Amino acid sequence: MVLAERLNLTARGPADAPALVFVHGFGCGQDMWRHVAPAFEDDFRVVLFDLPGSGAAAPSTYDPVRHGSLEGYRDDVIALLDEVGLSSVVLVGHSVSAMIAVLVQIARPDLVERLVLVTPSARYLDDGSYVGGFSGSDIDELLDLMSRNHLGWQNPLAALVAGPDSPSVQDELERTFCRTRPEVAAEFAAVTFRGDNRADLPHVSVPTLVLQSREDSVAPMSAGLYVRDNVPDCELEVLETLGHCPQLTAPEETAKALRSFVGRARTERTA
Repeated sequence: MVLAERLNLTARGPADAPALVFVHGFGCGQDMWRHVAPAFEDDFRVVLFDLPGSGAAAPSTYDPVRHGSLEGYRDDVIALLDEVGLSSVVLVGHSVSAMIAVLVQIARPDLVERLVLVTPSARYLDDGSYVGGFSGSDIDELLDLMSRNHLGWQNPLAALVAGPDSPSVQDELERTFCRTRPEVAAEFAAVTFRGDNRADLPHVSVPTLVLQSREDSVAPMSAGLYVRDNVPDCELEVLETLGHCPQLTAPEETAKALRSFVGRARTERTA
């Protein structure tokens, strides 16, 4: 279990139960799921880990070449699931990890039974009629700030991600961002905000749920609707919360929506 140890994998719940795998977003770690994941431990094998360069993952897991695209992270998730012998999982990805989860499912359909995409965006940059929420200059300014001031970008980005009226979430995100190595944060941010996974969406081949915050400055409603409309078997549920992290700002509502979706998967499996 070399990779599992290096990526700080934790697994709780019955060993023979269906697996529910949570993947965190940019600049965070598995602790972001602490208000949601425990609600599933009676019925599922709940699996969490830290992406390379994030959380408590071993520093050596991050490689700037391998992780210069989301495919590098995709390959890590695939290798991890293979190492621990998991297949037909429900894969839950937040933010940029929603697209990592999409890439995992497309590459290895045997590994993923259902997808849950929490506040996803297939492209953060506006592009013609497509509204991703950011202009090119917005992204350039953020990445320039990250490269120039290693301690100056965390507060404004945390405020943007947390949304209004969530000071405790903003404080937590800022602290988490500060713990990320500056070079990793800058490189992962570039991969995240300059990526374009729109062409991948039609290749998803499993039932998919999009969980969309009512107001989200990072992945606006237009981004969630685009994912819903371009993934073949996809539904969208709007969570009545503000910000990009509903697992922190509305954990009970997030867990309820997730439980309904995975409950249908269990019913279909035993039918």
